[in-house]
Amino acid sequence: MGSGGALEVAGLVKRYGSRTAVDGLDLSVPHGTVTAVLGPNGAGKTTTVETCEGYRRPDAGTVRVLGLDPVAQASRLRPRIGVMLQSGGVYSGARAEEMLAHMAGLYANPLPVDSLVGTLGLESCGRTPYRRLSGGQQQRLSLAMAVVGRPELVFLDEPTAGLDPQARRATWELVRALRSDGVTVVLTTHHMDEAEELADDVVIIDDGRIVAGGSPDELCRGGAENSLRFTGRPGLDLASLLKALPDNSAAAELVPGGYRVTGTVDPQLLATVTSWCAQNGVMPDRISVERRTLEDVFLELTGKELRS
Repeated sequence: MGSGGALEVAGLVKRYGSRTAVDGLDLSVPHGTVTAVLGPNGAGKTTTVETCEGYRRPDAGTVRVLGLDPVAQASRLRPRIGVMLQSGGVYSGARAEEMLAHMAGLYANPLPVDSLVGTLGLESCGRTPYRRLSGGQQQRLSLAMAVVGRPELVFLDEPTAGLDPQARRATWELVRALRSDGVTVVLTTHHMDEAEELADDVVIIDDGRIVAGGSPDELCRGGAENSLRFTGRPGLDLASLLKALPDNSAAAELVPGGYRVTGTVDPQLLATVTSWCAQNGVMPDRISVERRTLEDVFLELTGKELRS
């Protein structure tokens, strides 16, 4: 584990009675990056993030956020971080504009409130009490409150839950803007496409431990290889095709006329397949390269059964 990250977790253990929610977890988040924390329900990701935020005390291990202990040095840390909870954290009777102005007033150099309101589409609900806002409006207000103070590091818990496509895209753009400004972002999400779009690094937690980590591309390249698919006349001579392919390749006719080639799928393999088709009088009706997605990786690592 590195020593200079914005977030450093070493050997974190957190128990609730006889149940161990987090079991010796190590995590390092570099400055100015977006890290997505993924995991099924009950995997320990929320406990991990809440411990980093200072809401829970670790039973063992160390946590340092911007070099500070989030519990013992909370008064020094809080002005430097932003936290978006998945729910709560806002007075139910307070108006949206009041809460955001209040939060901005707690910081020395906050973002312009009007600009932030416009970015997140909150203009029409500024005088609406929080309890009367829609779920999506509540999410956007919570996000605005988390970033209005120009934090050095921000924790976002399911930032686009319940948002419509337009608000979701606006949130993505805000996260990208935070990273461009050098802000470190740690977010939890159940949207795999969100993690792929936004994250520099992805951490998958299950049973209180990190089971995989790396960039989205690294995770999707690992394990099963990509595959190339094409369609042609049924019953092609695949033994002949295999002779032309690299040694680590395989070819199969999945359905009549539908073929899949697996191995290290790169431009050279694509050229080899198309050249073989031309030499054998095969006109592929369709040819495509299929890439393993982050959702595929997540399900392979954590299983497909439902979690309560």
